Amino acid sequence: MNKKAENTEEYISLHSKWKTHFNAITKVLKETELVETIKWGAPCYTLNGKNLIGMVGFKNHCAVWFHKGALLEDKQEVLINAQPGKTQLLRQLRYSEDDNVNTILLKNYINEAIALEKK
Repeated sequence: MNKKAENTEEYISLHSKWKTHFNAITKVLKETELVETIKWGAPCYTLNGKNLIGMVGFKNHCAVWFHKGALLEDKQEVLINAQPGKTQLLRQLRYSEDDNVNTILLKNYINEAIALEKK
């Protein structure tokens, strides 16, 4: 994809395969105090100017990135380190095409990430 998105809606339109997933994820994120922006060509959500959560679409999956995900409890054991040995804190909640976004689970992880950042 050569075109860079200037906002989340544009990003979703460029990754139409993940539209349903991204709409569900974005709805949950918009219910928080996080500030929506575009960083590295993808939606990023910040708190007090610090990157907290990202949303990204790939060929075979889409994901919600938690920039300090390794510090989350992850009681459901759903967070993935996409690059073991390379990334230390970044974790992702990954969705394939057939997956539904569990918005309650997602909201719990987002709220935990916000609370952690506020400490």
